[in-house]
Amino acid sequence: MMNVNRLVLSKSVKITKRLLASNVRLAGKQELQIQQQRAIKTHSRNLAYAKDLFLGQVNKAEVFPYPEIGNEEVDEINQLVAPVERFFNEEVDSAKIDREARIPPETLNGLKELGLFGIMVPEEYGGLGLSNTMYARLAEITSLDGSIAVTLAAHQAIGLKGILIAGNEAQKEKYLPKLASGEHIAAFCLTEPGSGSDAASIQTRATLSEDGTHYLLNGSKFWISNGNMADVMTVFARTEVVVDGEKKDKITAFIVERAFGGVTNGKLEDKLGIRGSNTCEVNFDNVPVPMENVIGEVGGGFKVAMNILNSGRFSMGSSSAGMIKKLIEMTSEFAMTRKQFNKNLGEFGMIQEKFALMAVNAFVMESMAYLTAGMMDRPGLPDCSLEAAMVKVFSSEGGWICCSEALQILGGLGYTKNYPYERFVRDCRILPIFEGTNEILRMYVALTGMQYAGKVLTGKIKEMKKGNIGLALGMVGKKLRTSLGGSVDLGLTGKDGVVHPSLAESAKKLEQNVSLFGSTVESLLYRYGKSIVDEQLMLKRVADVLINLYAMTAVLSRASRSISIGLRNHDHEVLLANTFCSEAFFKNNYWMTQLQKHSPENNDANIKKIAREVLENRAYVCSHPLERTY
Repeated sequence: MMNVNRLVLSKSVKITKRLLASNVRLAGKQELQIQQQRAIKTHSRNLAYAKDLFLGQVNKAEVFPYPEIGNEEVDEINQLVAPVERFFNEEVDSAKIDREARIPPETLNGLKELGLFGIMVPEEYGGLGLSNTMYARLAEITSLDGSIAVTLAAHQAIGLKGILIAGNEAQKEKYLPKLASGEHIAAFCLTEPGSGSDAASIQTRATLSEDGTHYLLNGSKFWISNGNMADVMTVFARTEVVVDGEKKDKITAFIVERAFGGVTNGKLEDKLGIRGSNTCEVNFDNVPVPMENVIGEVGGGFKVAMNILNSGRFSMGSSSAGMIKKLIEMTSEFAMTRKQFNKNLGEFGMIQEKFALMAVNAFVMESMAYLTAGMMDRPGLPDCSLEAAMVKVFSSEGGWICCSEALQILGGLGYTKNYPYERFVRDCRILPIFEGTNEILRMYVALTGMQYAGKVLTGKIKEMKKGNIGLALGMVGKKLRTSLGGSVDLGLTGKDGVVHPSLAESAKKLEQNVSLFGSTVESLLYRYGKSIVDEQLMLKRVADVLINLYAMTAVLSRASRSISIGLRNHDHEVLLANTFCSEAFFKNNYWMTQLQKHSPENNDANIKKIAREVLENRAYVCSHPLERTY
């Protein structure tokens, strides 16, 4: 196995060098370095697709045409993917990993030799230096084993990412080479026993020494992936800083080595799924951390943490799609050979519905993930945090549903450990929880967009007060058209359209939804103002509509490109895109109806009342149906 891996590694390195050389020829070394940093910077740019949807606008330039890579890079990707696929097919025993709750050392060594611990670390620091698009493609394969996928993601998507996005040159030169090779393993230490989604409430503290040369770190971190085997950790702790002459507590990010001393672990968690991944509590007892190991600025750690988490979520789309495509292959073989009532299972409508559901979900996830990756790979250091969060929410929930449906196709067989379906279901359950719970991400998506829309609308109101008649008439005209149900034309079809004619009906549905969404957001802002932050059930619907709008955009852009270039099976893509857009259109309309004032379809008051009574009683409130009063 080791000789095979060395051969694979050699091939991968050669491929990578050709890819990087190609990029250098096209753009020069400086541009290459900028591109390698694109995915991990979060500076704003002028265009913002998701945010503009809150204004009822479609920013076509952001998402049409669908991102493409050159023929040479396609060849490079295919050559890089082949050895990784072969390794996972031939060398990874997922059943054993799940059963023994550990990844064997020889498997970890194979992953290291393939370069998978340094996928996005620049070549100058010993990594592969791949783009977000290529990272997403590899994630399709690594996702086939949940424990390995989590181990790799904890290492590079969050563990070492702080050094990449905010570390100085000395920190990068010192730590990245050994992290890229896998000689050292990284972990991300943010969550604490009393601080989950509320990251700002952490209690771990770093106290500056009297001579100012180091900090003493004390506290505990919880649910730390790779915690038991990490050599290098990105740790977040409270530090005392002086702001305008006043002492304040602010969060700072540190690079902490296990070798510093004072770092201990709790026992490994016995988890429902991803059992082979290494998860435990990590304790810090007077750990001396040199001053030069502060990442970024003292007191700037919260921003570093959020930027790390925001930049990596997009790959869950390709990961989930890769998993579902594998499940489709396995279950379709069963459905076409298993007979009941003298028919193949695949001939029954309710089984067909499950396959259609899996195919549509995989297509949408894939489309969203690679659209987002392509946007992140463009020059300009884009902020795609909203888009990435939407990909994560849609894909994690879709992945969970599809795993359950795949198991259902096999019936009782799927429920046994003789088949991998029950393992996929257990592994998949973590997806809506980690890298930001879907509840928190929905709030983030909705509130970020609402804040953006609020600023724009406030600016327009100020302009109208100054006497800008044209702007006032434009806003009034838009409201009239919306209220009277007038036709909406946002430029997706027609003379200067960007959507293929075979998708025109779906494009019109997207335009109608976007227009109504803009007016709905405006109405909510006028109705609630700043108190909208407390209306979580309203914000959940706002987020769900936005996620569907982005998903509709992604499939229309992708299918239009596929038709235009004559991609094989593009007619199937059109079928998938139209099917999804039709369903999403009606869901969006219903949710936006619920967002209207005094909507009879809105049951929020009853939902809150039911929950309040249950929680006050700490129990199910109703009397048992067998009780009597006479």
